[in-house]
Amino acid sequence: MLAGVMIPARNMPTMISGNRNVSGFGTSLLVQPSNMMEGQLHPLESESEIGRMRDDELDSTTKSGSENHEAASGDDQNPRPNKKKRYHRHTQHQIQEMEAFFKECPHPDDKQRKELGRELGLEPLQVKFWFQNKRTQMKTQHERHENTQLRTENEKLRADNMRYREALSTASCPNCGGPTAVGQMSFDEHHLRLENARLREEIDRISAIAAKYVGKPVVSYPLLSSPMTPRPFEFGAQPGTGDMYGAGDLLRSISSPSEADKPIIIELAVAAMEELVRMAQMGEPLWMTSLDGTTYVLNEEEYIRTFPRGIGPKPTGFKCEASRETAVVIMNHINLVEILMDVNQWSTVFSGIVSKASTLDVLSTGIAGNYNGALQVMAAEFQVLSPLVPTRESYYVRYCKQHAEGTWAVVDASLDNIRPSPTARCRRRPSGCLIQEMPNGYSKVTWVEHVEVDDSGVHSLYKQLVSSGHAFGAQRWIATLDRQCERLASVMATNVPTGDVGVITNQDGRKSMLKLAERMVMSFCAGVSASTAHTWTTLSGIGADDVRVMTRKSVDDPGRPPGIVLSAATSFWLPVSPKRVFDFLRDENSRSEWDILSNGGVVQEMAHIANGRDTGNCVSLLRVNSANSSQSNMLILQESCADPTASFVIYAPVDIVAMNVVLNGGDPDYVALLPSGFAILPDGSTITATTSSAGGGIDTDAAGSSGGSLLTVAFQILVDSVPTAKLSLGSVATVNNLIACTVERIKASLSCENA
Repeated sequence: MLAGVMIPARNMPTMISGNRNVSGFGTSLLVQPSNMMEGQLHPLESESEIGRMRDDELDSTTKSGSENHEAASGDDQNPRPNKKKRYHRHTQHQIQEMEAFFKECPHPDDKQRKELGRELGLEPLQVKFWFQNKRTQMKTQHERHENTQLRTENEKLRADNMRYREALSTASCPNCGGPTAVGQMSFDEHHLRLENARLREEIDRISAIAAKYVGKPVVSYPLLSSPMTPRPFEFGAQPGTGDMYGAGDLLRSISSPSEADKPIIIELAVAAMEELVRMAQMGEPLWMTSLDGTTYVLNEEEYIRTFPRGIGPKPTGFKCEASRETAVVIMNHINLVEILMDVNQWSTVFSGIVSKASTLDVLSTGIAGNYNGALQVMAAEFQVLSPLVPTRESYYVRYCKQHAEGTWAVVDASLDNIRPSPTARCRRRPSGCLIQEMPNGYSKVTWVEHVEVDDSGVHSLYKQLVSSGHAFGAQRWIATLDRQCERLASVMATNVPTGDVGVITNQDGRKSMLKLAERMVMSFCAGVSASTAHTWTTLSGIGADDVRVMTRKSVDDPGRPPGIVLSAATSFWLPVSPKRVFDFLRDENSRSEWDILSNGGVVQEMAHIANGRDTGNCVSLLRVNSANSSQSNMLILQESCADPTASFVIYAPVDIVAMNVVLNGGDPDYVALLPSGFAILPDGSTITATTSSAGGGIDTDAAGSSGGSLLTVAFQILVDSVPTAKLSLGSVATVNNLIACTVERIKASLSCENA
């Protein structure tokens, strides 16, 4: 812009149109009030127009004061048509000063306009109009620049689109060589999919009939045309596992029940419910008291006399495991029923026992808006957190029924007689729980666990524990439920004491940190056992101290770092009680005695959340202050939990920035974790009975106070950040040495304590 033209205040009535259009800016602009949109500027055609503007300005000076628009009288409302408008030219100095002020403040207030007008010899209204016109000009230039950029990007995208269209038009199918149809399903393909689904249902129905009358196992055929759901975190596949990768033979061979089977399933569920309620309430002679008077033992002969129908005789070579346990837990009966009937919640709460589970079919969703009468067909795999104990796969029906006001029961019963399988190693006779409402939001739960199992594959270290029934029995289920109810209550707690140092009082931060710890525990439990989804390779060693390793690929999972993950686990016996092992491993002061990765640094607890009555049940955030000043400090998220049947210390390194987000209540699902830790079980030589404490839960003070311990150590190490990389022998040797040194340090430290 060369120079500026400002509209005088006295000319305003004729320069502002009815629609509030303001015009006039600079010597190179022509004012057209009647035809101009708001903020629109028009360039002059030639130099002659500039001359005419100057002549008009000179002529206007000879007019009388009565022709000034500002001073027009009330009688003079119709000015003459040929009257000339007055213009005022800003000096170069005025323009430069206003330009400089515009760069600092494009929107001056009244005080600034008056001060600037006083310095430049202009009226405040002239300054105001100049700034308005300047802002309009800058906006127009900016929009013109943006339009140019968008036009360039649009041309680039159009060129890319044309290039892709040409490439697709010449593409061919790699299998048949014919042309491809991208993003569309043909009419014929749609009909083929429908026909395939119909044939699959017919095959299932015929196979079920054949299995019932011929006695052959049912083989479920895979869906030929349904695409597989991508898994963000896959275990190393074995050749020939197909689309049912990770599932055992039993879980791979089952599918939803056929229509012909459903009446049989319903009849079985009703009979199982009646049996469960009676077994939960009856005493002697069905249940005999043990010699120490602390547990119940099932009288098998009396059981056969009392329940002659059942699901048939015990298979040859199978052993009977039956147990019953009662406790009062801090959760109302409605929430307990919801957890048991929702497979996702159920497998989360019992993640230490259930390695995987799925609902295959829902025969009834219940009545009256609740789970009364709900009937589901399910498949599940049960585990002990050690690679030395085979998992137990089961195919069963789950039935929920309300017996009275505030009294519910949930029962499981195997469906092996409907879908027999030669690979089945476990059969669930009617098992489940009776739930009774108690005051103040508590519930009394009586759990019955009754299975027949082939335990010949169990390692000798765990034989005594498994044969006693405490590895998979009712005591294990009820103790886990009681501990998880305490944990859920801590999530909802609002009366958090603020006096202790390090206690997290922010409610959102507590929930986010507990949710992150829950995911860490579930990830650890899912990767330690001898699940059929795992492919363990045993490294050289002697006996039970063999280290087992397996590789996993982490791809497109925000909760795990991407790359090749090497998992290593080993189980061994210690001549000290589980409680002493638990206290040693969870204590940050003794961590440097076994944690090689801490490099001898001082471990300090920064924050913690108590999630149970026992002081050892908590989630902690630890900081490792490295002894080497050149190394950065590390944060560790740790959860320690204990009950009379098992205890765990699980931890994972975490990013400092990510944990700050979590502690402020942010989403914990995007925090990458690779959990490691310990699973501590009693060796079975002396099992402490669970007893109801005065507070209504399970007393853990004397749990595992005698006998030895079975300790499983498991590490997960990211050996390569590229998921497609190949595992090197050096990485395996490093992880093997790491876990071996950790085991030796633990043995040495606890042996010194025991001595």
